[in-house]
Amino acid sequence: MAISDSVIASVLAAYLERYPDEAEQLSEPLRLLGEGRNFASRRSFPMHVTVGAFLVRDDAEVLLIEHLAYGITLQPGGHLEPTDDDLCTAALRELTEETGLSPAGVLPASQTPVYIEYGQVPARPDKDEPAHHHLDIGFAFRTAHARVDVGRLQESEVTGAAWYPLAVAERLVGHRVGRAVSAPARLG
Repeated sequence: MAISDSVIASVLAAYLERYPDEAEQLSEPLRLLGEGRNFASRRSFPMHVTVGAFLVRDDAEVLLIEHLAYGITLQPGGHLEPTDDDLCTAALRELTEETGLSPAGVLPASQTPVYIEYGQVPARPDKDEPAHHHLDIGFAFRTAHARVDVGRLQESEVTGAAWYPLAVAERLVGHRVGRAVSAPARLG
């Protein structure tokens, strides 16, 4: 069962409780979610939801990917699938699909996102997509393993994956990675 707009709105509300200074920049997606247009579907325009995943090792290194379509270094992530029933679990799915990592030993640091960004995406005629916005909801994950090796990459979307020290990761993807590193570890 697909994730409903009301569930997405409640996750956004919980995020804004933690980061109220971002309310203005997220007001438009919050308004759109109130209209109930099935924003979990990648065929929903003018906006749809995507998820991202920052995986952090104990030594404060962050796993990033080289994104094929955008040609830049990013955190793993992507579109929701109709079978996704939870945003955090969807982010973990994207992480493991794109990097080939086993989900064993990878745990969410929190069920509350560490970032939510609302950004414009250019038209992609090859995918029959007009210009639109992504509401990208990102979660932090931890691993208890000191050495976690990248597996087989999802070559249709990713050209590389590597661990980066925090300072380098922040330079590549911005300040949002800092919240992932500072998210409390909940490893059992």
